[in-house]
Amino acid sequence: MPKALTLLLDFDDQYRRDVQQSHAFLHRRDRRFAQQQEDQKQPLTVPAWLAALHALNGQRREFGADPRLRHWRQARWVFAGLGALLGAGFMLGLLWYDGSRQINLTLLIGLVALQLLLALFTSLQAWFGWQPWGSLLGPRQGDDPLAALRPALCARIAHTGGLLFAISGLLTLLALVVVQDLAFGWSTTLQTSADGYHRIVAALAQPWQTLWPAAVPSAELVNASQFYRLTEAPADNPALLGTWWPFVLMLWLVYVLLPRLILLMLAALQVRWQAGRALRAHPGWQGLFYRFETPWVETRGQEDSQPAPAAAQTVLSPLPDSATLIHWAGAGQAATDLVTRLSRDASPLQLRAGGNSTLDEDQQVIQQAGARQQPVILVTRGWEPPTGELSDFIYDARDHWPAATLLALVPLADEQGAALTDAGLLAQWQRFVDRQGDSHLLLCAPREQDQP
Repeated sequence: MPKALTLLLDFDDQYRRDVQQSHAFLHRRDRRFAQQQEDQKQPLTVPAWLAALHALNGQRREFGADPRLRHWRQARWVFAGLGALLGAGFMLGLLWYDGSRQINLTLLIGLVALQLLLALFTSLQAWFGWQPWGSLLGPRQGDDPLAALRPALCARIAHTGGLLFAISGLLTLLALVVVQDLAFGWSTTLQTSADGYHRIVAALAQPWQTLWPAAVPSAELVNASQFYRLTEAPADNPALLGTWWPFVLMLWLVYVLLPRLILLMLAALQVRWQAGRALRAHPGWQGLFYRFETPWVETRGQEDSQPAPAAAQTVLSPLPDSATLIHWAGAGQAATDLVTRLSRDASPLQLRAGGNSTLDEDQQVIQQAGARQQPVILVTRGWEPPTGELSDFIYDARDHWPAATLLALVPLADEQGAALTDAGLLAQWQRFVDRQGDSHLLLCAPREQDQP
């Protein structure tokens, strides 16, 4: 189940990153992926697309459920624990027997009916998208991709608690049957005859009358177990009153436990179905499949509407000596010989920022790099356009580092650490450096392998 929710969150994250990129870049990237999948005869799916981007950009390092689902999992555990405790306490209180009078079956049937109604109400409010107690989980965020799923998620949590309530109640009932001599009876203020009461309990026992006939009360048992609180006359056959327990057991199992189990499974399916529907209705879904299916064509009209930026004179500066490397979004981190071409130090400090790193993690990287009082080498992927996030990172670093700290920006040509040689790509990185207006920001390339 977390997979459907995690997929939705991952897609939303990638969409928010993509809106910062140009349409031309996105179209080339996604069309190239679609052609690769077609050539390799692999299915063209959103999970495969996200996996390819994650492998390339390192945007998501953690496997499994998204950390943003943690509070929903914690809520399920809390409700499950409370349900187990309340179920045991509820059954102990209901079946507490001090020998003064029988345990009233009418009260027990009424409470079972209440449990069934609560379970059905929980599912109905989720199916209709109503969330009367949703404010307890905080206000809805307008851009939260899980906003439409909150009623279903709440219902799944409530049913988890209800199921544990039913299980612990059933186990408590069995334990009391073993360790106590329970005596059940029925009593009501209403003018109900023993025959009428027998028809009621026989109707309730219809689901199991062929499976377990002994759990269906007989007319004689119903007639012998009626009692009045103001009458202190003992029952003629006390042992007979204990034979109600199979009926009570099946009543709890069929009308409390099984409905909770079935409704919990339906709630899980509803969450999966709504997550899939929310994914297909996402604003980035249609555009993505358009890019998958539409060939990328350079047209004269596009060139006219998006004139090429002014040519930039690319100037690569010599790489400064440094033992502090920052891999932006994990760029070049897997290249085995890249470190030796970036730093003359045998074991330089390698840090990671950007990508799926949090702002706090980026700040820690800035603090660690600045504390070394030496030039910093920032490695990026040269085939991707520089982003505003990278510009913000450099701006924040300048606020924390000494003013004269050299920052060498090294865009790579591939994940193996080759130097970027494409003139057009180098020009866009040169323009990025020029826009920073930072005289200590250098555009550099890795040293050649045999360069001293």
